[in-house]
Amino acid sequence: MSDRHRSRDTLDAALPTIASSPRSGRLQAIVVRPDTDLRDDLTACRLSERGGAEGDRWSKRHPDPSAKDLESQLTLINTRALALVAGGRDRWALAGDQLYVDLDLSVDHLAPGDRVRVGGVVLEITPKPHRGCSKFAARFGADALAWLASPEGERLRLRGIYARVVVPGEVHVGDAVAKLVGA
Repeated sequence: MSDRHRSRDTLDAALPTIASSPRSGRLQAIVVRPDTDLRDDLTACRLSERGGAEGDRWSKRHPDPSAKDLESQLTLINTRALALVAGGRDRWALAGDQLYVDLDLSVDHLAPGDRVRVGGVVLEITPKPHRGCSKFAARFGADALAWLASPEGERLRLRGIYARVVVPGEVHVGDAVAKLVGA
């Protein structure tokens, strides 16, 4: 195990901290992937219904997105879980997500179809599950990938969630993030 990779015991011990993530939180980072394995850490980003995060390769891969494509338009990841797995803020972007939030992403809090406001932008949670891959395991360790896929990891959605943009606009690091009730 790399000294950058956390053991399963260390990861499991942090579950109470992650489970106590707020139901209304903050956008802590924005990252776009202009190309494979490239990352741009931003302070602000425009999000659109057709293109997702401006500058992200998702829009290049889906220039005329279908409803199915829109299910994977954006990803949100819980920063408490990521901080533990990544071992430092300088490694967050390696996860490959776009919106890094201190927010409860659990299935108990957010269901497919629920809407979340990020600043003035509104996102809709999609049903597509977000899973780790071999790149994630190489960057953060096999124990981290197994932890994400555990029953508790899936309940808390430690790997994050997919969303699509329903009300476009610009998001900024520090923006409030909250589930919209009755949306």
